[in-house]
Amino acid sequence: MRITLRKNLITLLTVVFAFSAGVVFQYQQNTYAQGKKVYELRTYTTAPGRLPALLNRFGGGEIDLFIKHGMSSIGYWVPDDDELSENTLVYMVAHENREAAVTSWSAFGSDPLWHEMRDKSREDGPIVTNVVNQFLDPTHFSPAQ
Repeated sequence: MRITLRKNLITLLTVVFAFSAGVVFQYQQNTYAQGKKVYELRTYTTAPGRLPALLNRFGGGEIDLFIKHGMSSIGYWVPDDDELSENTLVYMVAHENREAAVTSWSAFGSDPLWHEMRDKSREDGPIVTNVVNQFLDPTHFSPAQ
């Protein structure tokens, strides 16, 4: 009976240790992910004929607002595809970490200048019909860190 009790205690301690190690590892991974630079890839699809209005808005001050609110511009592209080049803008911004991204987008979204700019650009009708957003973490071998 004493041997069985000892085996059960060792098993219990092993399970507790393994669980604790897993929790610590997950916490460290989450902390690391929150603390490292992240890149955000955004793809905007516009209503027919509305891509020029979106490009004018971005080139007319929207990027300055990104910078004002802590985002770093990496690049802005129109796809080299006949169909997509008519209605698609792809761009990438960088943030110090995921928390900074949330803070930056919140500040950007509540900026009165952004609301004025957005409303003016929509005077001839809606522009963006779809947004696809991805956060990207650089690999250990990526030049972008």
